Order: sequence, then structure tokens, then C-alpha cells
Amino acid sequence: MHLLLILSVIVILAACSGGTVEQDQNDTGQTDEQVSGDIQIMLGSDPVSLDPHGANDGTSLYVMSTMYDKLVYLNKDLEITPGLAESLEQIEDTVWEAKLRENVEFHDGSIVDAETIKMNLDRVRDPEIASPVSFLYEMIEEVEVIDPLTVHIKTAYPFASLPAHLAHPGGNIISKEAIEKDNEAIANGEPPFATINEHPVGTGPFKFDSKEHGVSVKVVRNDRYWDDEKAQSASVTFKTIPEDFTRIAELETGGADLIYPVSPADVGQIEGSDQTYVQQSKSSNLTYLGFNNEVEPFNKKEVRQAISMVIHKENLINGILDGIALPAKGPLAPTVFGYSENIDQLEYDVEQAKALMKEAGYEEGFETTLLTYESGANADLAVFIQSELKQLGIDVKIDTIETGAYLDATGEGESEMFIGSWGTVTLDADYGLYPMFHSSNIGHPGNRSFLQNEDIDKLLQQAREEIDVDKRLKLYEDVQNLIAEEAPIAFLYHSELLAGLHEGVEDFWQYPSSIFYLKDMKKKNH
Repeated sequence: MHLLLILSVIVILAACSGGTVEQDQNDTGQTDEQVSGDIQIMLGSDPVSLDPHGANDGTSLYVMSTMYDKLVYLNKDLEITPGLAESLEQIEDTVWEAKLRENVEFHDGSIVDAETIKMNLDRVRDPEIASPVSFLYEMIEEVEVIDPLTVHIKTAYPFASLPAHLAHPGGNIISKEAIEKDNEAIANGEPPFATINEHPVGTGPFKFDSKEHGVSVKVVRNDRYWDDEKAQSASVTFKTIPEDFTRIAELETGGADLIYPVSPADVGQIEGSDQTYVQQSKSSNLTYLGFNNEVEPFNKKEVRQAISMVIHKENLINGILDGIALPAKGPLAPTVFGYSENIDQLEYDVEQAKALMKEAGYEEGFETTLLTYESGANADLAVFIQSELKQLGIDVKIDTIETGAYLDATGEGESEMFIGSWGTVTLDADYGLYPMFHSSNIGHPGNRSFLQNEDIDKLLQQAREEIDVDKRLKLYEDVQNLIAEEAPIAFLYHSELLAGLHEGVEDFWQYPSSIFYLKDMKKKNH
């Protein structure tokens, strides 16, 4: 299984790819006729940041994935593959050695070396920077430069999932010069990430061209990309179009080559045109109803359990998502290592839910606010939840705000209930559980329910330190059952990835995490 390969990887060997064009080549190994034109992608929200250490939202990751590379990455078979590191070897239980490729250029012309790798891994872990993806690398104690092309990554304990974490977009490598400029700006009173957000510099198949806040980000083909396989398109323009109907109209008229996300309710319209279609694939995402566990009455487990028990998931999926989703038994999707069928679910049971409300002292219900943001089916989902909770006498006011404001509010604990989602980007249970439920990650890193449970913390820590695969799986099953009982969130569904495409493009692919793979995407007959 590919997930077990990810976890048991010891040595990653470089793989050569390539192929040449025999006539009319430029210095990229491709003729001008082989390079496609601009790809127009329309998204529902603006990226929070173009600094890999400054954001962990989907839109930011979609855009950043074009501009940066990692030491290792997941290929289309979901296997760990050499990236900027031509090899990654676990030479001791707590020491990983990365051997870098020679002469890889950043977009600013500087060269990738061991000092740059150390600077990146030190920066993302720096508490003064307060990166929202620092949790991915908190087990790293030291990054040591051995020689210009060799680094040793030393962890506090054996951590089998380190390659998967390095393959996360948080492991994207920024040029040394760009980091130095950001550090200088911070010293002059600017906030972290601001400089790189405006001038991102990576090694990726595309490089930054321009950005207009709230409107668009454009990247252009990196003709000096280190891999033999260069990007197939001259440029990609990401446009921010919050309204679903506007994105669909642009797709139908050819103004957009790709739109994301697509609501299940709109699949029929897109599929009904000869010029457009929907690409559907399995996800590693969870959509959930979050509770702020520090705020009354959600600090009572019985209330959280009761709410979980009155949301009819099948009705939700069939009524709002046209049946295009999988009911969530727990926090992990079936695509994720650590998923288990043996989770004790809180089954739909209105009478038992009412009994729990009475036990908690809220037999008559209460008033509360449900926070959400404009995206996909969120509006309909909020109304559905509002209706279901009336069965318990809970009067729900829906508050829909802009995505950035939503992330700030839920990260700061300024919410009562909220509609949330989490994508397990690494396809490993550590990432699907540790950020969302460990108390060290309360707030922006992922634990937006503000759950604090010592038993859950202990099991999550044991699981990430365990090397034996079978023992890890058992620990993850145990902790998922404990999370299910604690009910810090109500698990709703695992979505299907739905991307709208114009028939004039080809070779678009998405990871189960929803991140785009755009290097191969191109217009037909170019």
C-alpha cells in the first residue's frame, strides 16, 4: 500500500526523468509550439499568504504549489519522491540525512544549498515567527549543515512520518535572500511573512509574476527549472471569484479553464454543456461542525454529544450535496493512513440527545451563533444545521463572514459554533489528528475547538513516536474512539473533490488533499 510505503521509507533514491526534443529547441528542452498558453483558474477566495510558512489554507496552498519545491514530495501514485533532495535516509533512529541536488537555482538566481535548507527549517520552527505550520516540524530539535549539499535533521524522538511532513507545503523551500529580506523587514517593524508574501521566491516550475489583492495572482513558466520535465503552460493566472454562479458562467463562456470548488448542486449544470465537465476524485478532507470547548454550554460534553446525535448525515448529504460525499464516522477519511472502521460513532438518536441535554441542564435549549464563510455548500449546510438543532430547542443565528476574518475569529477562539474543514495533506493520521486535537495546537495551528484532554494528548504523542506500523494503527484507533466520545466537533462528511474544467484543457490532477498539480496542465492543440 502506498501509505505504508510513505511511513516505512528509509532511503529515497533519485529518479531521473526526461526526454528531449530534437528540433527547434530553446534552453528549456521544448519548442515554443509545445508550450501552452495562459491557464485561467478561478477560486472562491484569495490566498492568505504566498509565504509557505505564513498560511495553511487551501487557496494559499493551491497557488504556492506552483512556485516552490520541497526536499521530497508525493507523486501522482502518492509515493514519497525525491525533490530538492536527491536522497533522504534515516541514518539513526532520530537522525535523517538529506543529500541535495547540485546547482538547483531559485527564481532569483541563487543556489539551493544546505545553509538554505537549515534556514528554512529553523525559520518555520521559530516561535517569534509563529508560523501556522510550525506544528509539522516541532519534533525537529536541530538541523545541522554537514557540507554544502548535506544536512542532518535531528528529531527529539523517532518520528516515522517525517518524510510525509517534509512533503507537506509547509516544507516548501524559500530562497535565503528572500528570508533575509523578510527578517530585515521584521526588524524594522513589519509583520512576519509580509515581504515574501509580496515577493515569493522558490525553485518551482512556475515563478511569481504579479499579484493584485482580492483580484488575482499570476505565475509564469520557469524556463530554468531544474527538472527535465518543465511546466507545460506559459503561465497560470489565479483569479478570486467568490460567487459560484460567476465562476460557472466564466467556465461556460471560456473565460475560465478551471474553477474550484464546485458545489454538488452545480455539477448537473456544468456536465450539461458540451464545453465543460466536472472532474471528481476522492479526498482526504473532513467537513465538521466545530464547538468552542471553552465557551458555555459547549464546555459540557453532553451538549456536544447531543448536537452530534441530531444531525442526520444521510439527509444532509442527499439533500445538500446530491449524494456526492461520504458520511464521516470519525475525523479521518478512508484515504488516510490510520483510518479505522472500528470507531464508536454517536448514532442519530433524537430522544437520547434530548436526554443528554437534560442531563447537562439545558433541557429547554439555548441561543447560539454559528460562524461560517462563503464557500461551496456552506450556506445550505448552515441552514440545515440550524433546522436540525431546533429539535433540541437550540436557536441558531448564522453569521457568514469573509474567509480571512473567519480564520482569525476561529483561531482566536472568538466563536461558539463554526463550520470547519480539515484536509489531511500528508495522508498520515498524525497530520489528521495531532494539529486538530492536541492541546499544544489550540487556535490557529488547527485545534480551533480549543480541546484540552490529557488522555488524547498522551495517545497522540505515543502514536507519533511509535515506529512499528501495527502499533501505530492501534494507537490511532484508540485515540479516535476517545475523540469520538469527547465530541469536540461533530464529524459530518468527507467531501468528493469537484473541479470544473473547460474541455479545452487537459492533464489537470488533484491530490486527495485537494492541492492542485499544475505542472502538466495545458491547453489542447497548442
